Amino acid sequence: MQIPIKINPTIQQHLAKNDIVALESTVITHGLPFPQNEEIAYALEDEVRNNGCQPATVGMLDGELIIGLDPQQVHQLATAEKVRKVSQRDYGISMAAGLHGGTTVAGTIIASHQAGINVFATGGIGGVHRGSVFDVSADLQVLSRYPMIVVCAGAKSILDLPATVEKLETLGIPVLGYQTDEFPAFYSTSSGLSVDWKADSAEEVVDIARHQWGLGIQSAILVVVPPPADTALPFEEVESHIQEAVREAERQHIHGAKLTPFLLAKMNELTSGKSLNTNLELLKNNARVAALIAAAFAAM
Repeated sequence: MQIPIKINPTIQQHLAKNDIVALESTVITHGLPFPQNEEIAYALEDEVRNNGCQPATVGMLDGELIIGLDPQQVHQLATAEKVRKVSQRDYGISMAAGLHGGTTVAGTIIASHQAGINVFATGGIGGVHRGSVFDVSADLQVLSRYPMIVVCAGAKSILDLPATVEKLETLGIPVLGYQTDEFPAFYSTSSGLSVDWKADSAEEVVDIARHQWGLGIQSAILVVVPPPADTALPFEEVESHIQEAVREAERQHIHGAKLTPFLLAKMNELTSGKSLNTNLELLKNNARVAALIAAAFAAM
């Protein structure tokens, strides 16, 4: 049984072309305040269009899952007061209760796959949290189960990156560095960790995905893209701020679903807004790269 979804007519027309890039909506509902959240939503869609593909922002309104939010629906999500983060475990609850929802990485992958979309762009995936190998994002499990090309700037650097990379390997999720042989650290271009393969072009990414899926292997292809060099932050500086943010979270007994938003907000405070700027620029860069990959997918 598939989850009921409403596909925007424009998206429906592009499905056969395979030139669609899915975009998540938690950046709209939980990532930024209004009006920045609405502005980045449109900016990401523009990046995809400017590179020859069709964006499809995924979200939920009144319990209805929508593939390809129109401007009015984006505005509704951007200004809504009560919105649930929709990951894998939240679909049944959100639909039955008729809630507004911003889809996470995991939630967007599930919805996009059911709609027939092959490429998804996000900022950073979830992973293994620092200090607890048992606190692992649902993103990783979903990545291991759905064949989709997922473009990101690695995992959020507030996480335990070595443990996250190890978990990706354990789950059999190939990690391709887009024109890099290092795993980026979200705000920083390098984490000192290696990737499984350096892909020099969008066509190479698609070729690897087709061979992987042709064997019946049902896992995502994770494409990691360094943040733009002119806005990237030094790894040592970021790490110092993260450690301070983690200590503050421990002092305030913040954990669970509230931890990541707290750490990201604290990072923005400690970097005097530089981390937010890096975040916005890498989001747009990832959307651009995803569009190049979707265009190669359509051509091949």
